[in-house]
Amino acid sequence: MSDSIARLYQAVEAASERDPATSRTARLIRAGVPKAAKKMAEEAVEVVIDAMAGESEAVVRESADLIYNLVVLWAAAGVRPEQVWAEMERRERMMGIAEKLPKKDVVAASARRKVVALAAHGYGKRSR
Repeated sequence: MSDSIARLYQAVEAASERDPATSRTARLIRAGVPKAAKKMAEEAVEVVIDAMAGESEAVVRESADLIYNLVVLWAAAGVRPEQVWAEMERRERMMGIAEKLPKKDVVAASARRKVVALAAHGYGKRSR
């Protein structure tokens, strides 16, 4: 799977150099992290809605969109897949592959980010 993500990341990087008039990826990258983050969040919500509705085929389709938008967000934010895999390996050594680290082990309590609504920052309107 990491090979597929690496190939997708390379394709996203290449597409980011294309004309935004003809490349959705180029448009997203040029719009910056806020737009890429908004698109990723929209896809995540769609996955959740379809899963709760028991629509497994829709979950598959929306999950593919989610992964694409996550990789676009990584590229826009300057994060490389190898960095994510290194973090996954670190966590696996600590807790096992199927466990998520407790927040206290990931971020010191004093450094935790405050959760804010996207709508409060002008990211609430859906655009497709």
